[in-house]
Amino acid sequence: MKILGIDPGSVLCGYGLIEDSNIKGIKKGVCHPSPGCNYISSGRVALPAGKPLHARLNELYTSLVEVIAEYKPDEIVIEKIFFAKGIKAALSLGHTRGVILLAASLADLPIYEYSALEVKKAVVGYGRAEKSQVQKMVTGILQINRLLSPDSADALALALCHANSKRIKGL
Repeated sequence: MKILGIDPGSVLCGYGLIEDSNIKGIKKGVCHPSPGCNYISSGRVALPAGKPLHARLNELYTSLVEVIAEYKPDEIVIEKIFFAKGIKAALSLGHTRGVILLAASLADLPIYEYSALEVKKAVVGYGRAEKSQVQKMVTGILQINRLLSPDSADALALALCHANSKRIKGL
């Protein structure tokens, strides 16, 4: 099962792909995914801040369609919006999420959503964890030997959260 996590952003949009090959191994009271989750790829789509929003959304759509076509995920996970700095930022993020949802929907892929709080709790064990803690846990869980961008780490954390959630629901 390939899971593609996407951390939406109107300038930087992270993605991370894992393979969940094992739904066993949950220890009572532990929210971390088992070693059955393997890192496949991650990155981010950098959209020029100076370009108009419609041009950035077009570029994001094209890039996501390419990622989906290359890696052929089975499911897509996206972060829910919980707040934004202002009305303009919230609208831009909403448009970005719409493009991500459209790309996933047109690929006929199931879409799942989790809040940042749920993701942090599943990966770090604490819902108010700092971004650096999420990065450290993601690299440790997936045994990645390089520094991840915060956007890529968040996207991988989304995928790990979903894999963990599926295991728990399957118990």
